[in-house]
Amino acid sequence: MSEALALDAAWLFAAFLILLVLAAAGIAARRFLLDRGGATVECGLRQRGGSWRLGVASYQLDEFRWYRIFGVSMRPDQTFPRRDLAVVTRRPPTEEEVSILGPGRIVAECQLGGSGTVDLALAESALTGLLAWLESAPPGSHLDVVV
Repeated sequence: MSEALALDAAWLFAAFLILLVLAAAGIAARRFLLDRGGATVECGLRQRGGSWRLGVASYQLDEFRWYRIFGVSMRPDQTFPRRDLAVVTRRPPTEEEVSILGPGRIVAECQLGGSGTVDLALAESALTGLLAWLESAPPGSHLDVVV
């Protein structure tokens, strides 16, 4: 009886390990596919009144796309049009934020075209890339089309 119980426990443990390896492979494959889509950076996101969420951001032609770090979907969780996104202020993270976001991050408060604000936590080099991406918009792209 005890041998059968030990064998069942071994099979259960093996099944758990297989599921764990498959989940890790899925997360790694998703990150690889996101990286292939263009410039991606690690980026924390916090909307007003919310908590920090860790993720990956991607600069597309006219959109800043944010994906959860452990999501399964290839669709972005948040999308910010370039013409609506503006960095208002930046600051070093608090001690509590460092424990969540990790060291070496800068918190940038961004205005979303009159519809509120969002905080982004980026490495300093990634923040420089974000600012360059925002400033490199084609001339007139920030103007609304008047018909």
